[in-house]
Amino acid sequence: MKNLIFKRTFYCCFFLGTMLTTSTIAQTSTKMDWWKDAKFGMFMHWGLYSQTAGYWNGHMAKGNEHFMIHEKISLKEYGTIANDFNPVNFDAEKWVLTAKNAGMKYIIITAKHHDGFAMFNSPSNDYNIVDRTPYGKDPMKELVAACHKFNMKFGFYYSLGRDWEDPDVATDWPYKGGRSNLVDYPNEDLKVYSRYFKRKVKPQLKELLTQYGKIDVIWFDTPELISPEESKELRELILNIQPNCIINSRIKHGFGDYKVTEQKIVEGLEMEPWEACITMGKNWGYIEYDTVYKSSELMSRQLLEIVSKGGNLLLNNGPTAKGEITDLAQDRLAKMGNWIQKNSEGIYGSKPWKIQKELLDKRPEQAKQKHSSSEENTMKDNENDATSKAVFPEIRFTSKNNFVYAYVCSYHEVKVKIKSLKDEKITKITQLGNNKKVLWKQTKEGILIEMPVYHDKEIPITGFKIEY
Repeated sequence: MKNLIFKRTFYCCFFLGTMLTTSTIAQTSTKMDWWKDAKFGMFMHWGLYSQTAGYWNGHMAKGNEHFMIHEKISLKEYGTIANDFNPVNFDAEKWVLTAKNAGMKYIIITAKHHDGFAMFNSPSNDYNIVDRTPYGKDPMKELVAACHKFNMKFGFYYSLGRDWEDPDVATDWPYKGGRSNLVDYPNEDLKVYSRYFKRKVKPQLKELLTQYGKIDVIWFDTPELISPEESKELRELILNIQPNCIINSRIKHGFGDYKVTEQKIVEGLEMEPWEACITMGKNWGYIEYDTVYKSSELMSRQLLEIVSKGGNLLLNNGPTAKGEITDLAQDRLAKMGNWIQKNSEGIYGSKPWKIQKELLDKRPEQAKQKHSSSEENTMKDNENDATSKAVFPEIRFTSKNNFVYAYVCSYHEVKVKIKSLKDEKITKITQLGNNKKVLWKQTKEGILIEMPVYHDKEIPITGFKIEY
């Protein structure tokens, strides 16, 4: 009995100690510095589901990019999609420059999504784009090379605990077998995760870390039934090959460098490194009829909200089966890029200020579209996206190098009063991206600043640099 108690205590202390150690790595390691400063990245969901574009057998498919499970399609039938997958318009440098011009600092792309199909050359498993499609090439090789060429950080997404091609992947959410391939592999009790882990996960991770040069991030998804020992082994495998690679929290069991929130933004200031992954439209992969995207104004506001709370925004778009970023996504990103070019000083490399926001409207819920730009913004909440679609006047604050940056959002009055600065001794105020003199004065109620006039196509958000 004493030995049993000792063993339990030892293992509890071992795993707790390991989790505490790994959770603080991000705080002490310089490899995280670039990520903490970057603030803005591009997420790309691209796979066989891009080919069907939201349809299956002549109807709108249930489950969107997850339709293989929702439509109960066999692996053999789903695999025939690869026969037509030929992204002849794929241009890696255009993708990278689209992200770079939007102000993004890193790209994360789906190397393998839940369907188990590898979008890279995988010698260990022939269910991949090189062996199964008429394209017959490895687009990841070109994409990583383009990222290196244009100084863009790069990371691979890898679905860790869902794989509908492998016979040993069971799931337990939202119930037993709830996200499993039960058409081809109906018996969940016969599935052994460790067999899949050794047979597919480890070999493919080695391929991703050895075939393309420097990889900056491994972005895991849906860890599901992975054990603490396997999470630890996976972290060691990655860092033994690429010591400077960053790993997200979905490696599970506390072995990640930063945490992830999906389709939501944390409520308040978050001290640990964190990232919100959010879609531009309603879906992650390309869906032909998903044509209602968030406005550039709304997405810029979300970026500022996230940065003011200490996080990064990983903004998703789904390229088409031909390898193109949609015109709608390019338009939104270009407008964000024009705005960021003028206002980036208080974003990149910034930290949260003592105050994250100040409302400029007492009842913002009644002003959701009152001051929106001319760009259409009809985005509504959907099943997975829990982010607010409200557009109302507010101020978001960041800090850097002893300066405070105040971003006045969606406000169209002649002057703005910043009450949060009323007790600060201000010496100078400058408008970001503008050499014109800013008219301002300090009162007992706050700082009164004259606002610029926006033209129709401009994102109505102005950044001010506040000097003490």
